[in-house]
Amino acid sequence: MKRHLPLVATVVISVVLTLLNSTSIKLSSTSSQALAQAELNKALISQEITGSLTTTREIYKVYHKNEFIGVLTNPKVIDALLEEAYLEMYVDDFPDSKIGLNEDMYIVNEANVFVYEDVDEALVDYIKEHDLFAVEVDKITFSNGAVIYVRNLDDFEQARKQYLLNFISEDAYEKIRNKEDVPPLKDYGYREVAFSVLESVQISKGLASVNDIFKDKNEIVYFLSYGYHTDMDTYVVEEYDTVAGVAYKNGLTTQQVLSINSDVLQSENQLLEVGMELNVTYFNSPINVVVSRERKVSEPVYPAKAEFIADSSLREGLTRVAVKEQLGSKDVTYQEKYINGTLVEGKAIASVVTKQPVREVVRYGTKVIPGIGSGNFRWPVNNPHISCGWYCYAGHTAIDIQDRYNRYGPVFAADRGVVVTRSYHPISGYYMIIDHQNGYRTYYGHFARPGFFPPGVRVEKGEVIGQIGMTGRATGPHVHFMVYRNGKVINPCTVLRC
Repeated sequence: MKRHLPLVATVVISVVLTLLNSTSIKLSSTSSQALAQAELNKALISQEITGSLTTTREIYKVYHKNEFIGVLTNPKVIDALLEEAYLEMYVDDFPDSKIGLNEDMYIVNEANVFVYEDVDEALVDYIKEHDLFAVEVDKITFSNGAVIYVRNLDDFEQARKQYLLNFISEDAYEKIRNKEDVPPLKDYGYREVAFSVLESVQISKGLASVNDIFKDKNEIVYFLSYGYHTDMDTYVVEEYDTVAGVAYKNGLTTQQVLSINSDVLQSENQLLEVGMELNVTYFNSPINVVVSRERKVSEPVYPAKAEFIADSSLREGLTRVAVKEQLGSKDVTYQEKYINGTLVEGKAIASVVTKQPVREVVRYGTKVIPGIGSGNFRWPVNNPHISCGWYCYAGHTAIDIQDRYNRYGPVFAADRGVVVTRSYHPISGYYMIIDHQNGYRTYYGHFARPGFFPPGVRVEKGEVIGQIGMTGRATGPHVHFMVYRNGKVINPCTVLRC
């Protein structure tokens, strides 16, 4: 019997170890199931674990925006859902396109041994309710990171061209694009010689929600103009407004106004109705259009400073323009760089003088005339006729003299002297006073226009100092002539021998 004890002990130990291992497996399985159920309890759709398997199998966890929705039992349900949704909602607008789930929704494959309650129908309803479908369309990726989805690639090409035409003429666009020569400038104005878009694009296929897909050319033009978001500015047309005027008032070009209002504007010459609302939102594009221009303009050429020449035949203090200044002109060609319609750089590349400027030549008088009168006076007009004599009415301390044959003839200095006043008075009109520097002063009123000499100029006896008129208070053309002797008014006839 003792010989069999070791064998019996071995068997007993083996049985005990087997029982312990089986219990450990059951405890481990129970713990894993509890953890899996705890995770499932956090899912948006209520779901239970109904059993377990002896071998692992693949399960499909469904997430929306990183939130756990539930475990999918049969992935073919999704395929059927997508096919049904395509035929019901997308086949007309997106023929021959693939359909998938929204990029915010994804399915993670995982292997485990548990059997899950079938909630596929609830998952399908969730996808439908939240419209989590996406259509495969053309994906446009810009080098600056901007991404858009378009239903029709031709719409994108047409929209890009329309947007570019905000900054370059269509004729130049076509010639440059086709590598044809742009005609040289023959007259003033500008020509576009090159254009480019700083951002490159990459075209691929991508899934996008219908709301994120640009469905026509106008939507793409809007994006190219303003990016993803913008506050729109509008302008209400006023009387006499033109398309060009509206553009100028709002800091846009005429072509920009036409482009962003293509639904209501067809031409820059279109008559605008008062009260019409136009989009005048300034461009805030996610892309940058660079246009190079050559602009030819006429600019003035200024002459050198005036040349002054002494003239002994001209009275000291007077000047006479012998040669009048004339501006010259030159044709200048500039090379300019615009980004999205804004001038950022420019330099002159050619300049040709088309008209030489003329320098002004001024003669200044050096002739000295004595400023002291002779005391012998002459009549201030030719062919004199006194129309109102000394005190012809109360307070008239002068004589009014007409030229009987030349009503608006010249007025002469009655003697040598210095002009001391040249001014205007509501009653006397334009008038002048000459100091003869010998105790006498003479006064000449009602000139047709300001006297011919400024204060400080010496005049000779009989020199023309103005023109007969009737400025101020006068009933006809005449000279209101007064004579002062030592500061007191005297009858002019005492010196003129009337």
